[in-house]
Amino acid sequence: MSRESQTAQPAASDRPELPGKLPDHLRAELIAFRRDLHMHPELGHQEFRTTAAIKARLEKAGLRPRVLKSGTGLICDVGTWDGGRPMLALRADIDALPIPDAKTHVSYRSTFPDRAHACGHDVHTAVVLGAGLVLAELDRQGLLPRPVRLLFQPAEEVLPGGATDAIESGVLDGVGRIVAVHCDPRVDAGRIGLRAGPITSACDRLEVSLSGSGGHTARPHLTTDLVTATARVAVDAPALLARRMDARSGMSVTWGRIEAGHACNVIPMHAELSGTVRCLDLGAWHEAPDMIHAAIDEIATMHGAKFEINHVRGVPPVVNDPVITELLREAMAVRCGAESVEDTEQSLGGRTSPGTWSMSRAPWPAWGSVRPVTPPSTTCTAGTSTWTSPRSASAWSSSRPPRCSTESVRCPPGSRRREVTTTSAALPAEVSSPWYARAGRKGSYQSVTVRFTTIR
Repeated sequence: MSRESQTAQPAASDRPELPGKLPDHLRAELIAFRRDLHMHPELGHQEFRTTAAIKARLEKAGLRPRVLKSGTGLICDVGTWDGGRPMLALRADIDALPIPDAKTHVSYRSTFPDRAHACGHDVHTAVVLGAGLVLAELDRQGLLPRPVRLLFQPAEEVLPGGATDAIESGVLDGVGRIVAVHCDPRVDAGRIGLRAGPITSACDRLEVSLSGSGGHTARPHLTTDLVTATARVAVDAPALLARRMDARSGMSVTWGRIEAGHACNVIPMHAELSGTVRCLDLGAWHEAPDMIHAAIDEIATMHGAKFEINHVRGVPPVVNDPVITELLREAMAVRCGAESVEDTEQSLGGRTSPGTWSMSRAPWPAWGSVRPVTPPSTTCTAGTSTWTSPRSASAWSSSRPPRCSTESVRCPPGSRRREVTTTSAALPAEVSSPWYARAGRKGSYQSVTVRFTTIR
């Protein structure tokens, strides 16, 4: 703490009083509620019990929660919005992780051996529930100056996450700002860490499959040495990207799984790598898929390996609004003293929130967008990814993906059409993007997937 903050800090008796304290009986109830959630963790898109428990408690308080269209997660407004001043939203995530519970000596340990609330989502849920109940009481007393929306988001731990489900259910309608908290073991209880601007990283999933002619390890020169090719991709791709991307972007490609072969004297015909792509800068996140594709293309081609890339868009970076961050700092200082607030570090962890997508101005996330390449003939997928079309498709799509009709999709010269599929999704107009063409009615979009082979 600086000397200025020490001298300027008012005594506790001089601090202005904020309405909405948490009564002791509600505190005890929320602790019990959180422990019950911890004992019954549910994975993403499976949080039916959790959703029902939250809904029941909010209804008991006289509120009217709405379950999301996906069947899990819910929205609940405290107060009535008149269409004027935008609402503030409080957001929590409700899903658990598919890992064992490390809490071995507590009575509320997870009752499932392979599931646990290891990321604190049970705490986040209890915090927003408690805040909602206190705000509901303030609203009954006529002390709530503006309505507040509670959002209990499902499937935060999967990519691209349940934020899209929440957006499709209208969570952003009438909302001006979203506030969320996340547990941090580096910050002591009773304190809060804040940071204006980017605070967490974009996070995508990257899967690479390589294939080639296998053979005996005694004659690697007669084969595609796939183990060596895979090792070079694992080591050289991140190194190339480190020199081709601005170092200030915080770009990081890290592998979590490598698999190839089953015998010590056999060069395999197939290998796989999977990992994550993380980035602190939004612009670099938009550039990442093309840069990664180019790097892997160079390395695999040098070794004569065929490859497929499955780059699944996850979440853009979370960028904290400076105004609301300062407001939280002031409120925490008034309630608990200036010493209760500290600056927190920027993290490479990814957070998925409706506010993240709404502020990123990014195209809607692709669900398993694939960019397969098999030299010397190239098979490409275009029109469904969230980035510009693959390089081999640039002859027909240099500025935008194909319009949403199979007739208007053109393949590059020297190629033949293999397969065309069309999918539709109801997306809110707020996330409309030039990368998607409207398909007849407001909020409805289509994407066309075209697979074609280019003969070199």
